[in-house]
Amino acid sequence: MTVGPPRTTISAWRPSVPGIAEVFHAHFTEHAYPAHTHDTWALMILNDGAVDFALDRHRHDATGSGTVVLLPPGVSHDGRTVTATGFRKRVLYLDTSVLPEELTGRAVDGPVFGDELLRHRIHQLHTALGHPGDGFEAESRLSFIRERLLQGHLDALRPPRMPGREANRLATALRELLDSRLASGMSLEEAAALLHAHPTHLIRCFKQTYGLPPHAYLTGKRIERARGFLLDGRRPAEVAAAVGFHDQAHLHRHFTRHVGTTPARYGGRKVKPGRSPQGAYAARQG
Repeated sequence: MTVGPPRTTISAWRPSVPGIAEVFHAHFTEHAYPAHTHDTWALMILNDGAVDFALDRHRHDATGSGTVVLLPPGVSHDGRTVTATGFRKRVLYLDTSVLPEELTGRAVDGPVFGDELLRHRIHQLHTALGHPGDGFEAESRLSFIRERLLQGHLDALRPPRMPGREANRLATALRELLDSRLASGMSLEEAAALLHAHPTHLIRCFKQTYGLPPHAYLTGKRIERARGFLLDGRRPAEVAAAVGFHDQAHLHRHFTRHVGTTPARYGGRKVKPGRSPQGAYAARQG
């Protein structure tokens, strides 16, 4: 965390997700950006407050948490606060592998979107990026954000292809890939290349067939394996590495959400002689 002037906070990092050059979170109350350009696309949402900015010498404003701002690469822009309380923003800097540079002109014409679904998807991506180890989920969410931008706002993509008769085949192939790489993991980009399918189409096929997205399936399988290892008496830190979680904290967060208790407590429960595990569980609940 980098702390600037009073009431200004900034946090920035580079995630290990292809296409995202930087994640930038900030609260500004007085700062004003001078005119500048980026080599990347800047995709911004506000948590609160309002910002006024010029893009290619045309002024725009964004207010509240319902809007999305997309600033293209190579085009001059500035930015400034509007009220005394300033604004809180979250920005993704996306390289041109996500959005091609030739779409710059369309983005200049309308950089502010009132799109609640897009805003929600960007929020979900920021949440995933805040947890090391959730890269597969982050890739999946970025893929749908890209599709929404290209199709809905930059008019550069045909409507998405819905899963057809090949859905079960692609879903089964992806499931087998994920099962075979449970501990080592794999990227969505790699899976899509191996199966010769577009990432968003692959995700849709998987969800139609199995009822949940592939990143959720992968986490569930890892939790299932972790439970067995913990009951064998292995330590949580060892289990986290063995089943493919980033670290013990990553295992702890997902395990608690799935199972309702921590890995340490789950693995540390002992059953007294003569009492079945079911009976012990009932006694604890009673």
